[in-house]
Amino acid sequence: MTAATTAAVETAPAKNTHPLARLAARRVFEGVLTLFALSLLVFIATSILPGDAASSVLGKQATGPALKSMRHAMGLDRPLVVQYGHWLSGLLHGDLGNTAAGYASGGHVTVWSQISDKLNNSLALAGTAFVPIAVLSMLLGVFAALKAGRWQDQLISTVTLVPAALPEFVLGTVLLAVLFTWLDLLPPVSFVVPGTNPFSAGITLILPVLTLVGVTVGPAARMLRAGMLEALDAGTVAVARMNGLSEWRVVRRYALRNALAPTIQVFALIAQYLVGGLLIVENLFGYPGIGKELVDAVTIHDNLEVQSVTMLLAAFYVAVTIVADLLVMIVVPKLRTGAPQ
Repeated sequence: MTAATTAAVETAPAKNTHPLARLAARRVFEGVLTLFALSLLVFIATSILPGDAASSVLGKQATGPALKSMRHAMGLDRPLVVQYGHWLSGLLHGDLGNTAAGYASGGHVTVWSQISDKLNNSLALAGTAFVPIAVLSMLLGVFAALKAGRWQDQLISTVTLVPAALPEFVLGTVLLAVLFTWLDLLPPVSFVVPGTNPFSAGITLILPVLTLVGVTVGPAARMLRAGMLEALDAGTVAVARMNGLSEWRVVRRYALRNALAPTIQVFALIAQYLVGGLLIVENLFGYPGIGKELVDAVTIHDNLEVQSVTMLLAAFYVAVTIVADLLVMIVVPKLRTGAPQ
């Protein structure tokens, strides 16, 4: 057997790999590279920010010897390259390190123990908001596409545009003024007792959820409307109509199926937006989630916690992108059969 034949045989399995497996491998590799580059940026950015975690921990006691001792305990006196390597190694092994609160108390309060409850609270809030956002945007987007150019389409566009045009903190403040100050219907602070289920006081979630829904449904519905209009213009839909099928049957069996891929992408964008939206909404309503925890960590210069939380949020963002790409490939036949991308 010649060398060329041997090489061809050795590379044959790779060529016969399923397109979905190749796409998954490529997306995961790109995601890892993205997270690695982001870890460098996050570490550099937090390292050059003014302020010092050791000074924040010691407060008025941040004198020369005490400050030097605390910086040594926190590893801040080591070269930045060594600090980055130590942090990245711990991150890869699931050890997020000790918080500034731990050093302040002279004990060991890990970053994970500090953020785990807050992360659960944020997941509860994001999940609660995602459901009405997805349902409303889907219903409004499909209905607007079916009524494209008519008064119903214009009404949906106008009604959803107003709250979507406002920043989260502005819409949240307006809702707070109306539902708490004027009507006294909802509490102004979304307080959750530490260690309890956030749904145990579900009324406190209403204002944050309404804010997230208000700023998100409009853009999501417009994107879904565009995808639905494109699906309605497909050849299969035209043939189905020519065959005398009812409009509802055409929409249900053909248009919605063609619009499935853009719908997946829109839902992925909604999930990714919620990561950033939570940072603002949680601080506005005092909700004890990961967004508020991140802001508090920045305030006290707890760089280790800031870096770890940022990477967790980035990993979620990248994971959603990868999953959405794979789902689109599954539902689009020409991608599933290995057609050129």
